[in-house]
Amino acid sequence: DVQLQAFGGGLVQPGGSLRLSCAASGFTFRNYAMTWVRQAPGKVLEQVSVINSGGGSTSYADSVKGRFTISRDNAKNTLYLHMNSLKPEDTAVYYCAKASDLGSRGQGTLVTVSS
Repeated sequence: DVQLQAFGGGLVQPGGSLRLSCAASGFTFRNYAMTWVRQAPGKVLEQVSVINSGGGSTSYADSVKGRFTISRDNAKNTLYLHMNSLKPEDTAVYYCAKASDLGSRGQGTLVTVSS
């Protein structure tokens, strides 16, 4: 079974930084493009960033461009999201998923940006 577990969230002040990680298992991680998505309270799911299978191509939502960086370590079956200059509107539960199947997202991690 596909398992994707995100962790690394927490409470951070505006302007702060966090690094999220996602541990993948149950599929051949290196063969899949991966994505980070988030869901804020009362809002729809938003795709934040995508990375191709090799890690050489990335894309970002306009709302996070220039502040977030997606990366991956295929040897460790791990996906990362480095988040800088965090804003209160970044508050959400963050999930990782296969880019081709957002339903594959597993347990998310809560990021709260507040002073």
